[in-house]
Parts: sequence; structure tokens; C-alpha cells
Amino acid sequence: MNGVIISLGAFAGIFGIIYVFFVTRHRERIALIEKGADASIFSDKSFISYPTLKFGMLFVGVGLGIITGNFLDNQYDFSKGVAYLSMTFLLGGVSLILNFIIERKMVSQDQK
Repeated sequence: MNGVIISLGAFAGIFGIIYVFFVTRHRERIALIEKGADASIFSDKSFISYPTLKFGMLFVGVGLGIITGNFLDNQYDFSKGVAYLSMTFLLGGVSLILNFIIERKMVSQDQK
């Protein structure tokens, strides 16, 4: 029963934070538009993102983390939780850092 209450509380907390973020952003934008500010400030045309590259690299990093965690668990007798969780987050984070570097190089090449 405690697990259900904790899960519901966590879900409600996450939903509340997201709801407050979007409501506040909407009110801020409406206030700026009412004051006569240009609505183009809300969109950044110079920002280029590659979401498929980002998600692809993240999922490859998570997959490599799981495989590495399994290797550490079997070969070096690490604790299962520590091996899988640490390697998944470590390699997932490394893949996102590499994605940032790759995207920055791609944007700098496009601007030349």
C-alpha cells in the first residue's frame, strides 16, 4: 500500500511541476503580447536541433550501459544494482555529451 501512495505522490508532484511551468509560461507570454512586444521573441530561428540524433545516441548509450553493467556483474562480481544503474547513467550521459559536441560542430559548419 505504501508503494502505491508513493507512486501516486511522485506522479502528482511531477504533474504539478509541469502544469505550473506551462501555466506560468503562458501567462508570461500573454503579458508580453498585451504590452505590445513582438511575438517573434518566443521562437529562435537560429537554433538548430537534431532530435533523432540525440535520442538515437541516448538509446545506444543506455544499451551499452546495460551491456557493460552485465559484464561487470558477471566478470567482476559487482552488485547488480550498482553495475547496471551506474553504467546506464554513465554511458547515457556520455552519449548526450558527445551529441552536444557533434551538434555544435554541425551548426558551426552550417554557418560557414
